[in-house]
Amino acid sequence: MNDTPLPQSRTPQATRPSRMDALATLPVFFKLGGKRVVLAGASEPALWKAELLAAAGAHVDIYAAAFTGEFHHLAAHPPAGRVMLNARHWQVQDLCGAALAVGAITDDGEAADFAAAAKAAGVPVNVIDRPAFCQFQFGSIVNRSPLVVAISTDGAAPVFGQAIRSRLEALLPQGFKRWAEAAKDWRREGSRLGADMPARRRFWERFTERAMTEAGRAPTAEDLEQLIADAAGENEKANKTGFVSLVGAGPGDPELLTLRALRALRSADVVLYDDLVTPQVLDFARREAERMLVGKTGYGPACKQTEINALMVELARKGRRVVRLKSGDPMIFGRGGEEIDELVSAGIAFDVIPGISTAQAAASLLKVSLTHRDHAKRLQFVTGHSREGRLPENLDWRALADPGATTAVYMALRTLSELSGRLLEHGLNPETPAFALFDVGRAGETVIRSTILGLPGALAAAEVTGPCLVLIGEALRPALGPNTPITDGQT
Repeated sequence: MNDTPLPQSRTPQATRPSRMDALATLPVFFKLGGKRVVLAGASEPALWKAELLAAAGAHVDIYAAAFTGEFHHLAAHPPAGRVMLNARHWQVQDLCGAALAVGAITDDGEAADFAAAAKAAGVPVNVIDRPAFCQFQFGSIVNRSPLVVAISTDGAAPVFGQAIRSRLEALLPQGFKRWAEAAKDWRREGSRLGADMPARRRFWERFTERAMTEAGRAPTAEDLEQLIADAAGENEKANKTGFVSLVGAGPGDPELLTLRALRALRSADVVLYDDLVTPQVLDFARREAERMLVGKTGYGPACKQTEINALMVELARKGRRVVRLKSGDPMIFGRGGEEIDELVSAGIAFDVIPGISTAQAAASLLKVSLTHRDHAKRLQFVTGHSREGRLPENLDWRALADPGATTAVYMALRTLSELSGRLLEHGLNPETPAFALFDVGRAGETVIRSTILGLPGALAAAEVTGPCLVLIGEALRPALGPNTPITDGQT
């Protein structure tokens, strides 16, 4: 007799976004237009800082005993702002009223004096490449102004920061500059959409999509008019009835999210998510978006599916954009079909955004293919968990015991012993490779490897808990070999 306890009832509950991790330094973009900046020194690093500060519109006063021709050229032709050369050593009174103080100073004593004088004058100070004397640092910059990206390693590894900058330079087209300039000019045009913030947000979402896909051309007045018309039309439609996206969050690793899933999360008003969705995935949602936990835990607290269905419909009818976020793929044992039926019945518009399934992620972890021309011409997904918490009674055991198939069994932790016994009864070779994988795609992912005969005992000995997937089949045999980096029960 199976005495498995039934799941406890749980109601949907609002949750907060995760707190920000600690920052080594605060990234700040500081307006310098027309402000005075003091720069001490005339070395090559000082020349670069002077050009950078002038490009930001600063009035740069440089103090040094002598200047090279490059400094004179910069003073005559600054990129913006102005550059003044003062052929003398800096003095304490020079720092009064400055917005920033920058020192290209190699002597420790002078660097300490310069930093102390700046602090006494209430001026933020940076001594180039001398973190001990710095209140702020300059990051590596990707310039698509007014789009500016800065990278900081808190002074620990400037070369690393520069390498990241080089990668970003290749990723960000030069054309982004024109779209960022248009965004600056078009911000006031948002008033044409009224005070409705959802309409304004949709305008900028569509603007961003167009900039990303058409960065090679300059935006036009026609773009502006079309974007405003589209945002207004979408908002009128959304105010009548919202929209629901059934989104696959993948197995847990945020890097396995699809681009469509990211876009859906960034445009959602409400995110209804399961217990298995990781905080790192939720962090991609807008911070203003409402988050509601509607998950189910194995043999533990669980929201009723009818409550989840009703909540989706209720939120959509209020004109909200809802993301129903599910671990793995929503169409594989995610009750996506039941939710689709409810949305269709209620007349709610929706879409489905697939995710990387746990079985696919498990195969990647094991470094094996789930199919093989010689060993597995069929891949089958089954559940080891019925509504009553037992092994389903209507499984096709003949198909599951087929030596030419690979089988992925979801939610099989409690029923594995019975599952193994039934497969053996129906003729599956006892030496068929079998794996139990826990927390796939997450920190602490664990693999127990064995055969279908030995897996229940190996699992009991390992005493591992958590979301479990079982993979069975001859195509998996290479993962049992000595060259695999994963060992039994090792994370």
